[in-house]
Amino acid sequence: MTVLIVGLGSIAMKHIAVIRNLWPDGIIYALRSPGKKEDIERIINLTDLKEINTLNINFAIISNPTASHKQTILDLIQFGFPLFIEKPLFNSIDTNDVQILREISQRNIITYVACNLRFLGCMNFLREFIKGKRINEVNSYCGSYLPEWRPGTDFRKNYSADKEMGGGVHIDLIHEVDYTYWLFGHPSKVTATKTSKSTLEISSIDYANFLFEYPQFCVSIILNYYRRDAKRNLEVVLDEGTVVVDLLRNTVMYNGAIIYSSSNTIINTYEDQMKFFINEVVGEKKKFNSIDEAFEILKLCTMND
Repeated sequence: MTVLIVGLGSIAMKHIAVIRNLWPDGIIYALRSPGKKEDIERIINLTDLKEINTLNINFAIISNPTASHKQTILDLIQFGFPLFIEKPLFNSIDTNDVQILREISQRNIITYVACNLRFLGCMNFLREFIKGKRINEVNSYCGSYLPEWRPGTDFRKNYSADKEMGGGVHIDLIHEVDYTYWLFGHPSKVTATKTSKSTLEISSIDYANFLFEYPQFCVSIILNYYRRDAKRNLEVVLDEGTVVVDLLRNTVMYNGAIIYSSSNTIINTYEDQMKFFINEVVGEKKKFNSIDEAFEILKLCTMND
């Protein structure tokens, strides 16, 4: 397996660890800007797109700052290999995006936009459990403390805190919108409130509240960067009772009783996701959160921007 990675931040290192575990003899190239760069063990640096022409790349991982995704995709589609794109797809939507999607389709390029929470055991259990049941209300909540996301670094200098670099809780934590779309489909109406009023004092949005309307129920999604006691829950209110999914503990409760529990955590989903990408998306050419679907989800997230 030969992989090209663009962007070597914390999320890229998670993917690299998975690749090395799945394919110990795999070759990993990193496309980096010219100039002196810190060497990373067993990562081969590239500084020019032309160097890719001589390599037999199986797929590329795009994990650089969100604001750079569009240009990176445009740079790489000429080579034709599959693209594994870290979420969110873009940091904003403009009139040129449709042309990017059209060119990818015309070139038959395989794309996948990361949505690892779809591979978490409690979420898959929930998806099966609620089938055929009458839903009255859904509440999704994700709050954590941005300064603790990347220990040892100044959080205000990271892209998450910088609006111009593509930061903002509404797209940084796009997972909640993604799994809502995955579970329930496209909403008939969306309203959104986004603010930056907390003591974090950052330029990006640090609070978002979405309301997705469906024919028989509504979904409330609340996201924030400033909660010190991290919480990531999904509550589904059924006619017969209430389901509460704790994504951090990978458990599902129904009317107060645990009906699903796993020792696996969100970190385990990265390997499950990568195996699915290789076996199903690349191997079987299954469309699963392709760039087209991810673009629809991004439009929901960026509404009212």
